[in-house]
This record gives sequence, structure tokens and C-alpha cells, in this order.
Amino acid sequence: MNTITQGQVAIVSDTTASLPEGFAQAYGVPLAPQVILFGEESLLEEQEIRFDEFLERMKASPVLPRTAAPPPGEFVRIYAQALQQAETILSIHPSSGLSGTVRSAQTAKAEVFPDADIRILDTRTIGGALGEMVRIAVGDAQSGRPADEIEARIRQLIPRSRTLFAIRTLEYLQRGGRIGRAAALAGSLLNIKPLLQLSDGVVTPLDKVRTHSRALQRLEELVVQECPHSPEAHLCVMEADARQEAERMVASLKAALGIAHIPILNVGSAITTHAGPGVLGVSFFVE
Repeated sequence: MNTITQGQVAIVSDTTASLPEGFAQAYGVPLAPQVILFGEESLLEEQEIRFDEFLERMKASPVLPRTAAPPPGEFVRIYAQALQQAETILSIHPSSGLSGTVRSAQTAKAEVFPDADIRILDTRTIGGALGEMVRIAVGDAQSGRPADEIEARIRQLIPRSRTLFAIRTLEYLQRGGRIGRAAALAGSLLNIKPLLQLSDGVVTPLDKVRTHSRALQRLEELVVQECPHSPEAHLCVMEADARQEAERMVASLKAALGIAHIPILNVGSAITTHAGPGVLGVSFFVE
């Protein structure tokens, strides 16, 4: 796979970035694979287990899967290849409050490429918002913008990112240890459906309602209230095993916000491990 080298800048990310199908391959963006663990078996996301295979296995498995960040060796391999063609690497990754990916990337740089211009960005988010940052960076690199400008633009987007999501149960977040400040909700949710958000890079409670359908309705209401009515919001809908619900939400949001294109993105195996099947989320950037 060739990396993006226009302007001598390569863009690198990982498989927690929700990107349109085929985007990474088409634009030469290396994605470090998250590690999916079924018991003692270790599988690289999208390289050794596709999402449809993962979902089928997750539903059938008596033991819930776990995840691990890409090992530093994956970044060593990716960076070595990118540096053959590019002067600067922008390595754009999920919140360090949710994943050890940033730490792995930093280890690879420190131990193998201490003098290289590798800039590792902790976006404080994950999924769709992370994917949109990657897409923006790729577009800028293709346009020949210098690395300083691209990095500055992404860093300006980080505090403007909003990610909201509805899940069917807190079970997966609890077991995976990614529940963050939403832990206060656990144990009191027998008949409550939580609405959650990413705040300062960790999962926090946003609202709680009685049914999943009401959670999706409330999610939509919040997006209409908070999301700019402009394509510049980079609004996207994310789902895992909730395609029909995602399509209904997109149709409704298009009508309410006047935004012609709202992509539906798959959140992938690593995120689904912690959020669970049926998760539906939205991300956008506020002004």
C-alpha cells in the first residue's frame, strides 16, 4: 500500500477511525490494526477478522472478546514504509482515555525513529469524528498543504468534536473497562436506556430514558439542537448491527438540518467489543 505523500506529508491512523468503505485503500492511508482477543486467540482487526465475521462470533461466543492496542511493532513497520517517501508523518489516533494506541505509536517513534518528524495526535475522540479528522488531513495533504497547517487544523477540530451514542446495555462497557464516568449509572439501569457521550476523551452519561426507541429519539433531538446546519459540521452516523435504525436517523436528520450528505459508517470490531451490538452514534463538529 502506498501512503499519501503529496506535500511530503503522510497520514497514518488505525482501525478505530470509522472511514467510508474503501477510503483507506483508495487514498493510501495505512491503518494500524487493533487487536481482537477471543480468549487466548489474537486477531488483527480487518486483516485477520472482518467485521461480519467478528459480529457472528461475538454473538455466539460464551466469553466476551477483549481488545488491545496495535503493538509498537505495527507502527514501526508503517512508519518505516511511510518515511521512504514522506518527510513528515501525521499519525492521528483515538483518545488515550479509551485506547493505548497513542502510547504504542509514541513508543515506536521514541525507540526506533527518535529523529524523524512523526507527529502523533491524540484526538480525544474515536469512531466517526476520528475518521473525519483523517479524511480532512488526507484532503489537505493531497492539496499540498504543509504539515504545520494540517496539524494545526486537526488540533483546532479536537475541542470542537461532539460524539453522542445510544447503546442497548452497559454490559460491554463495564466488562471492557471503558465505562469512564458513566460508571455511576451502572447497577441502576434495569429499566433505563443510557445515552452517552465522549467528554474530554472519556465516556460520560448524557441522559437516560426508559426505552431504546426513546434513546434514539432523544439522540436525534440533541443533534438537531447542537449540530451546525452546514456540511462543515462533518455530521456522520455510526452503527454496529443497527443499519435500519441508522438509515431512519439519517433521513430524519437530513430533513431537519438541511444537510444533503450524511454518511453511515461502521464502527468496527474494536469499538463494538466495548459498545456492544446495536450501538448507534453520531459525531459532528460545533462552530
